[in-house]
Amino acid sequence: MVANEQAFMTASTGKSSPAADPDENPKPPPAKLVTVGEKWAHTIHEPEKGCLLIATEKLDGIRILKRTVILLLSTGPAGPLGIILNRPSLMSIKEMRGEATTSAMLPEVFSGRPLFFGGPLEDGLFLVRPKGGYDKDRLARSGVFEEVMKGLYHGTKETAGCAAEMVKRNMVGVGNFRFFDGYCCWEAEQLKEEINAGYWTLAASSSSVIGLDKEASFGLWEDVSWLLGPKAVP
Repeated sequence: MVANEQAFMTASTGKSSPAADPDENPKPPPAKLVTVGEKWAHTIHEPEKGCLLIATEKLDGIRILKRTVILLLSTGPAGPLGIILNRPSLMSIKEMRGEATTSAMLPEVFSGRPLFFGGPLEDGLFLVRPKGGYDKDRLARSGVFEEVMKGLYHGTKETAGCAAEMVKRNMVGVGNFRFFDGYCCWEAEQLKEEINAGYWTLAASSSSVIGLDKEASFGLWEDVSWLLGPKAVP
């Protein structure tokens, strides 16, 4: 994915982003756990479902990826798939690309929720994390959404109608959802190559770190970096 964005930057500006030197790849820092209330995060060495990718300074020259935090939704044989968590969109939910809002209820129920830019590939996804007095086990038992990490689920345009119906039935709150326009994807070994080149720091975290109830995610990169400790994110 980084290579694609570098190529786009070159075509747009005539300048290439500096390539990472494989010989400068440092050994991964030891795992460290820092907690603040129910929030925690620590570095890991291999990408896994539900982990976070934290952009390092090597991506500062690529505007779309600078200081991004990406949640990996899957790491299957077709290649890892994830969404950028901290890029608020200028569009509304009704203006999402593709057919993510084909459910008649979706604009009505979720039209007040902020929309986030999830990545350059076209599709609509959402995350849901039940909080407060809502029955988390009931949501899990529904089988409608896929659990990404403990207490955090993701859905697609095919399950958007079910999500709206659950809100109407008071099974989950409308504020427990976050919608994303687009997603990120890598070829099978591409992400590992980018990690080895020093573009990303990997982290496991609690679902509370993501903070879906916030209207924006400004400061998420800084929050995760602080939880990981000094020098964990170059």
